[in-house]
Amino acid sequence: MSVETRAPTREQVATAAVTPLHRNRDFMILWTSQVLSTVGTRVSGIAYPLLVLAITRSPTQAGIVAFAQTLPFLLLFLPAGALVDRWDRRLVMLICEAGRGLALGSVAVAALLGSVTVAQLVVVAFVEGSLFVFFDLSEGAALPRLVHENQLPSAIAQNQARTQGADLVGQPLGGALFSVARAAPFLFDAVSYLVSLGALLLIRTPLQGARPAAESDLRREIAEGLRTVLGSSFLKASVVVTGGINFVFNALALVLIVRAQDLGAGPALIGGMFAFWGAGGIVGSVVAPRIQSTFGTRRTMLAIVWFWVVVAVALPLMPNVLGLGIVAGASALAGPVFNVVLGSVVYRVTPDRLLGRVRSVMKLVAWGAIPLGSLAAGLILGGFGAVGAMVVLAAVMLTVAAVATLSPGMRAVPS
Repeated sequence: MSVETRAPTREQVATAAVTPLHRNRDFMILWTSQVLSTVGTRVSGIAYPLLVLAITRSPTQAGIVAFAQTLPFLLLFLPAGALVDRWDRRLVMLICEAGRGLALGSVAVAALLGSVTVAQLVVVAFVEGSLFVFFDLSEGAALPRLVHENQLPSAIAQNQARTQGADLVGQPLGGALFSVARAAPFLFDAVSYLVSLGALLLIRTPLQGARPAAESDLRREIAEGLRTVLGSSFLKASVVVTGGINFVFNALALVLIVRAQDLGAGPALIGGMFAFWGAGGIVGSVVAPRIQSTFGTRRTMLAIVWFWVVVAVALPLMPNVLGLGIVAGASALAGPVFNVVLGSVVYRVTPDRLLGRVRSVMKLVAWGAIPLGSLAAGLILGGFGAVGAMVVLAAVMLTVAAVATLSPGMRAVPS
């Protein structure tokens, strides 16, 4: 099935066509609320492994909790994409924020009472990850309704800056809050979700266009999204490459924490190490649209994957936490550029009515690799230690770069 050129109706966002993003009321409400929500996610994200390690001293169990949080990426992306294309996107987002706030609040209460267990963390992590799947697909599909299509690269870049800024602030804050009280990072995240819920109620723009009557067969709807992705050699190639990248970097997050602990770092210093990651990402978000327009899509994507090979080789050579942070920051600089380039093309070639399904198919593989990375990190750490795990991940990244370079699909990247 060939990929259609997207030309969605713009009646509800006519003013966005001539309004700068920073003056686009509804886009800024969504963006600002998600700044806080994403900071909260980063705060609890670093607190999960710290809490498990404090309770059990087991990197393997920390990997299991991370696996539970990301397992919904494998299980839910395909059906969630079809359901999001059926349902009201705003309502889905509201329910997700309420559910995530309650889930994280339960961990905060248990930590305050001194009764938190790894089993509870596994359940909460799975619930949070499941609701994230629905929220992320709904938010991403809604973005073209809020901004003019010519502003999409800038809007994607601004969302990337949001994510990377959350890394810069959230992970050090999470480490600092955990040093004060084990419950504090989870309470912060719970409140951030509830604030985001309130902000979503203020958005006026309809977040989807007119919908045809819903299909009665969910499998048929999912199959349409699959055919759309399989009909594009570029989308197929980008799914595989992104999956490999996500496997490496999600595994690397836990490996960096364990390596920093081996070097004598406490929670606050570990959070500071990840601040370099956030700072690099912010810089990458700022320059991403210009790099794309200057160097083109294919050249930029291939240069980035080979740059990540160099980074992966350098990490095990770093003798201290500062060195780890600097190299991690350099790697994060390229992430937003890669995502802006990829995301811009996906929006350009996908119809509005299929955005949920097409993005779900891509994320099934690309993000489905994340729980595998989390689980693999715990197992590799148990068998080889932190430095050995870094060497293994460098070899995986080299393989990903070779596949990207040789793939016919990457040569078919739209300019």
